[in-house]
Order: sequence, then structure tokens, then C-alpha cells
Amino acid sequence: MTGASGAQYGIRLLECLVAAQKAVFFMVSQAAQVVLETETNMRLMGDTKAILKTLEQHAGASEGQIRVFGEKDWMSPVASGSGVSSQMVICPCSAGTLSAIAYGASNNLIERAADVALKERRKLMVVTRETPLSEIHLENMLKLTRMGAVVLPASPGFYNKPASVSDLVDFVVARILSQLGIEQTLMPPWGE
Repeated sequence: MTGASGAQYGIRLLECLVAAQKAVFFMVSQAAQVVLETETNMRLMGDTKAILKTLEQHAGASEGQIRVFGEKDWMSPVASGSGVSSQMVICPCSAGTLSAIAYGASNNLIERAADVALKERRKLMVVTRETPLSEIHLENMLKLTRMGAVVLPASPGFYNKPASVSDLVDFVVARILSQLGIEQTLMPPWGE
């Protein structure tokens, strides 16, 4: 999770991944921690152990299902192509993180893990949450798309007649899960 608005998308995705019995390597920027506290009742403060405890309790995760890494944890499995991760989702993805990934900055673990995903030809999905979009944002999205990343803007649909903010969040998270090849029941497929 990075510091873009839309922390609810990242937390809901985590809940769904845990419910689907997936192992999750969780990275959260300091800016994302501030946004999360601003937009929700959740606080991810302290060291990685404290953050892990909060996430496990919130998502109902089994022990070891979630692993939390700090922004400078260069020895984590996601920092190397020989690590174990197979797919990466940055949700939400700030415009700053989008730019850093597009240009290979790798200033923190999130950016490095995305760089690894790209170089290893693994699925990288960036869930952007910015509006309006500048030419810089659009160029960075195009650049990442050309590199094989999936740009999935947090743009909920309305054909499902959402009745709550949760419905809007679930629409986007359902699209993310579908892109990851994870069966989901948040939204029926189009036409069903």
C-alpha cells in the first residue's frame, strides 16, 4: 500500500486474499499509514511486528499467512528475483510510486519489489487512484503497460447499482482478484 487515497481498497484486498487462503507479503509506506488512519478507523503504527499483529487480527489471518516488511527491508524475499513472490499488487498506488516504478528508482522496498516483478516478467498490477490525470501520469501508466504491468485504476462501476461505499470498493477489488486469477464472489461476472 502506498500513500494514495483509497486505503479501503488495499485493506479489502488483504481481507479477500486471506479468506482465499493466500500467503501475503505486505508492504506499507509511511504515507499509506497516514492515509489509512485518515480514511478508516485502522492504525498501522509501530514496527513490522505491531503492524503484522493488527493486520492478522483485522483480516482473521492464520499465523504466518501474512508477512510484513518495512520500506528498507532489503533482505526480504521480494527484493530479489530469486525470492518466492509470483504476483504483486500495489493498492492503492500513488502517482509518486507509479513514477518511481516507471523509471526504475527503487528508493524503497515497494519500488524495488515492483522492479523485480517487471524484470522477472511476473504480474505487476498498479491500482492507481488519482484524478485528474496529468500527461506525466498518463505517460507513466503507458510506460508501465508497455513493460507488461497491468494498470487498474480504482474506478468503480455503477451498473451493479451499488448501495454503499463498500459496494464500490468491492467492485474494484473483484476486478483485482479476477486479474490475479483468484475466484471471487464479490461481484458476479458480467452477464450473470
